[in-house]
Amino acid sequence: MPALSSPHAANLWVAGSDAPEKPELNLGFLPLSDAASLIVAATQGFGEPHGLTLNLHRQPSWSALRDNLLNGQLDAAHCLYGLVYGAHLGLGGTAATPMAVLMGLAQNGQSLNLARSLAREGVQDTASLVERIRQPDARPLTLAHTFPTGTHIFWLYYWLAAQGIHPLRDVRTALVPPPQMPEHLAAGRVDGFCVGEPWGAAAVARGQGFTLTTTQAIWPDHPEKVLACTGRFAERYPNTARALIRTLLDASRFIEESRENRLGTAQLISGADYVNTDPALLAQRFLGHYEDGRDGRWEDQHPLAFHRQGEVNPPYLSDGLWFLTQFRRWGLLREDPDYLDIAEAVQCTELYRQAAIDAGLAIPPTRRSSTLFDGRTWDGSDPAGYVRSFAIHALSDH
Repeated sequence: MPALSSPHAANLWVAGSDAPEKPELNLGFLPLSDAASLIVAATQGFGEPHGLTLNLHRQPSWSALRDNLLNGQLDAAHCLYGLVYGAHLGLGGTAATPMAVLMGLAQNGQSLNLARSLAREGVQDTASLVERIRQPDARPLTLAHTFPTGTHIFWLYYWLAAQGIHPLRDVRTALVPPPQMPEHLAAGRVDGFCVGEPWGAAAVARGQGFTLTTTQAIWPDHPEKVLACTGRFAERYPNTARALIRTLLDASRFIEESRENRLGTAQLISGADYVNTDPALLAQRFLGHYEDGRDGRWEDQHPLAFHRQGEVNPPYLSDGLWFLTQFRRWGLLREDPDYLDIAEAVQCTELYRQAAIDAGLAIPPTRRSSTLFDGRTWDGSDPAGYVRSFAIHALSDH
């Protein structure tokens, strides 16, 4: 396993009243590029200055990760934003369990990819895809995502709806674990998928598909994976939670300190115990170098980000609120919840604030404003009104 040179000794942890109550932690992750900060932290000793020993456990699917987080086999995990809120609300067949978002782990870095067979049918861009979907006698397209309350399903739904396509009526969807996406595409079991890297890049490199759009084109610097635990864990072990946040902040900052660190990280996480793929697939989109499989190449202005001087990592209330609006928009909630009350219960803004200050970062804001590709601005100020502002939705009371 390649070793990275980590300057963690500058932040030496001092034993005392803030000592972690639970110094050895089991952390879950899926084989994705945006699990990098957990993998770097655990393998390169970033927990040691904060009194932590970190044990990594790769999970086969998001549902397995969720179940192991809820049953206590995992203490914390690299997690889909919407998965946390779904578990908190008891969606998807599990009992409602108080959950906690400790920090953001990543922004950007997902993509919508289509099968080569569609290109042979003349689907080359958004307009031709919409035309293909609207053909009255054509076979309905099946588009895959990774989890019923995840992020990829909502990037896919949002993008389709903005094109005038109703995602619950005009296409079929399927749930596929991330590493299996290219295989399903090649076998013709799905016509496209929305997933995190490196699996979009893998489909392109293997000639199985092409990238139609990226999620950062839908929402520049969108929220993606988070560090999550149960609410009980955060309440029972607050010192441990703060120490874990500081550890991940150190690792996230380290990854972005240089091009060499990014490339070294790509090499590290490509190993068989982690993402288990060609490091070149990780490195290119890790650096923002994109090839779409249709002779298009570009340097992305909003590549996968882990830190960005601390802007990536706060558990913004507005980010959590957005996923709640999507639950409501697409019928997962039958009525408007108390949006802010739920977000304030899940987002650990105070724990994060304390850890961020300890790490030498500015006091983080609790909300942020973003403009998505359809021109709509989201700042979390009116969740219920935001849901009802869309022409395409599945509100149960409309």
